[in-house]
Amino acid sequence: MCGAPRTAAERHPGHPDFCSHVRSNTTVDSAVQNFAVAHLRRRALVVETGGFVAGFEPDTDSLYINYATPLPGARPGAADVRALVGEFRSRGLKPRLEFAPEAAPAVEPALLEAGFTLEEEHVYLVCTTGTLTAPAPGGPEAATPHTDEDYAALDAALCDAFEGRFASSPEGVARLRRTQERGGAVRLVRAPDGSCAGGGGCSAPAAGTSELAGIGTRPQHRGRGVAAAVVHSLTEAMFAAGAGSAWLEYSGDGSRRVYERLGYRPAGRRLYMSIP
Repeated sequence: MCGAPRTAAERHPGHPDFCSHVRSNTTVDSAVQNFAVAHLRRRALVVETGGFVAGFEPDTDSLYINYATPLPGARPGAADVRALVGEFRSRGLKPRLEFAPEAAPAVEPALLEAGFTLEEEHVYLVCTTGTLTAPAPGGPEAATPHTDEDYAALDAALCDAFEGRFASSPEGVARLRRTQERGGAVRLVRAPDGSCAGGGGCSAPAAGTSELAGIGTRPQHRGRGVAAAVVHSLTEAMFAAGAGSAWLEYSGDGSRRVYERLGYRPAGRRLYMSIP
């Protein structure tokens, strides 16, 4: 979303020692992977080939928007991987996948054999209706943007939060608005001076779950409960929309602790793999 990475403001790989101690839950992995498939099928252009689903948006070349994921249980052969790579090459894009490896165990070896490398490995956290916990009282409140100015202010704040890894743009503003209007949710937190301190969003539920993504706080407002307010409000919104769970990825130990206090728990791994 918004061309932003999928974690909190300072995106870092999940710590490898922590990743290695997370026990995967096959049911949760399947739900997360089914969501990933459904989410990509919402893209403006969708290509399905050889057990993979690739989603593309013509208004951006962002790696975080144009990528692929396997169907749960996919067992691709070399020709299938070559066909997928060709879909990216024909559009001038870097072939890249995001997926929960336990939901499709044959995929990682097939990609490695084809020359893909592991960019990052992240632990994802899951919250259910039974574990969601409100932030400590006295913190900031998250609000839904309504005007074009609201959405533009949030897009600019996320650009700052992610330290310029994507540029604030009319296309990013439009994607935020579409997320809210198509069954997802977008939230922002205002600073005392009325500017946007940070925010984030989540896509409409699919497969009984929803992903919170692009949660970011401007550097000068970090440590003040902005992310907690945004994540709690988004999670409540998805539960109200019928999701039984919500999931996200974290950056460092600080953000993990914030999310765990809200009721999120480590549940599995996701891999990010690409080929030059």
